[in-house]
Amino acid sequence: MRALPCPSPLRPLTLALALAGGLLAPAANAQTAAPVSAPVSATEALLLQRLDQMAAELARMKAQLAELQQQRSAPAAATAAVSNPAAPAPPPATATATGPASTTPPTGSMAGASEPATVITSYGEINYNRPRNHPSASNFDLRRLVLGYQHRIDERTKVVAEIEVEHAVASSGDVGEVAVEQAYIERQLTPSWALRGGLFLVPLGLINENHEPPAFLGVERNFVETAIIPSTWREGGVQAVGSFDNGLTLQAGLASSFDLTKWDATSTEGAESPLGAAHQELAQAKGRSLALFGAVNWRGLPGLQLGAGLFSGDATHGQAVTAARVTVWDVHARWTPGRWDLSALYARGDISHTAALNLPLVGSSTLIPQTFDGGLVQLGYRAWQRGDLVLTPFMRWEEFNTGRRYADLGAGLTPATRPTEQVWTLGANLQVAPGVVLKADLQRFRRDKDADRSNLGLGWSF
Repeated sequence: MRALPCPSPLRPLTLALALAGGLLAPAANAQTAAPVSAPVSATEALLLQRLDQMAAELARMKAQLAELQQQRSAPAAATAAVSNPAAPAPPPATATATGPASTTPPTGSMAGASEPATVITSYGEINYNRPRNHPSASNFDLRRLVLGYQHRIDERTKVVAEIEVEHAVASSGDVGEVAVEQAYIERQLTPSWALRGGLFLVPLGLINENHEPPAFLGVERNFVETAIIPSTWREGGVQAVGSFDNGLTLQAGLASSFDLTKWDATSTEGAESPLGAAHQELAQAKGRSLALFGAVNWRGLPGLQLGAGLFSGDATHGQAVTAARVTVWDVHARWTPGRWDLSALYARGDISHTAALNLPLVGSSTLIPQTFDGGLVQLGYRAWQRGDLVLTPFMRWEEFNTGRRYADLGAGLTPATRPTEQVWTLGANLQVAPGVVLKADLQRFRRDKDADRSNLGLGWSF
């Protein structure tokens, strides 16, 4: 007898029995109810013969089903009788050439019985930056070290937390910082929908949710996703996450917003990243006003990702004469056909009613911009691979402006538009083991030539 396909070898046979039974029952009843003396035509005789044949076939199929059920139950009983009651150890997590190890089931799936309840995660990066024109300013830095864990409370509920240490040492006299990067509970509501509550990463751009060193090309994170979309950007709140079989992922929620009342017009922080200067990071964050956000990503074709995201919320929390709303959005795409890794992104931010906020700040070096934006195109190619070693050269072009436009304050008071910067980055990633990468690149700036530099990096993730 031909082996039936997995995962359920009895399913096709059961369906056939149900279909045959449904077809035979009316005919058999009709045959039984007919008078014995009723005349039988040639056509009816042929139909009765076929019914007899189908009934015989049905009997054979029932016998086969009983035999299969007996064969299926016997090994299970034997295994249960001799198996160790202790649960087997789960297989180790594996990593890909472009991302960290996967240790927990993705949203939209249920936990298996063999998966560990608690998983330790971590990533880190050590970078060396050497300015082209000022080598004496070269910098060697443990950029960040992140330790995290994921604990599955039950098959539908897990907690995720990460703590980040930047620049190796954090104290009142050092530049280092300790911060909670994520801390949230996720509850699987259905096979497709999950609910998260707590401190989580905002789903905008390509790297904000996937910012581990093996997951992106280049030593440093790109400028568009640090100056325009602040990375790593997290907010506190609640969000729904939907993952569907057609490759569509939907995310939407309510979260804490920015705080423009803490803007420091004497610092250059706002010129480097307007939203980075107003980011609250859920550290006693002002919460009178909340923000709405949403993101959609489609991965319906192998190697292709198309997506967009939007975040919008009041950022003055009733502490300014005029309420100001921050809105930031992006569109992005990534395609990895064969050896190629191609990506593109555009992001833009707008802040309303900045004139009223900037008037008291006139004369300071950094006023609040009305519009800021940037875009990038990146090409990578997996040029060589031998075992775990994978060499991926890449080239990236990006353009960004953190002060594209300022609200009119009157003649002589309105700040001039900031210059648009363009950066070329040429380099390569070398994966030396799953989740471990060496990086090297050169960066050339169109306007700020003093920023030209060469970079080396070591990164890991598990």
